[in-house]
Amino acid sequence: MLKKISTDQAPAAIGPYSQAIAAGGFLFASGQIPIDPASGQVEAEGIEAQAEQVMKNVGAILKAAGTDYAKVVKTTCFLADMADFAAFNGVYEKYFTEKPARSCVAVKALPKDVLCEVEVTALLED
Repeated sequence: MLKKISTDQAPAAIGPYSQAIAAGGFLFASGQIPIDPASGQVEAEGIEAQAEQVMKNVGAILKAAGTDYAKVVKTTCFLADMADFAAFNGVYEKYFTEKPARSCVAVKALPKDVLCEVEVTALLED
């Protein structure tokens, strides 16, 4: 059974998708970009500030699903510029302390011309 997960503490979906889906004991979260959920706008500038907002958005979805960063098993990270890799990692490692599996790639462009996007898969139950 699929269960949609939604919270107003993270940006609303800007297309035909859900913030996250719970299925089979796992949470599959859509990619989060640095939109401030209060304003609906990208306010953060620079990779560190944008990565911080992304992590807050990811955290809000994890919380809404009843899980947390420690139960994330896989992340996929998208960067607009691989030159931002080290700075992005500096923020990332503060949140993903259990060091889940990860892919990190540079892409040609991201929605709203942001600098980073992160999607996660997390365990919902032990």
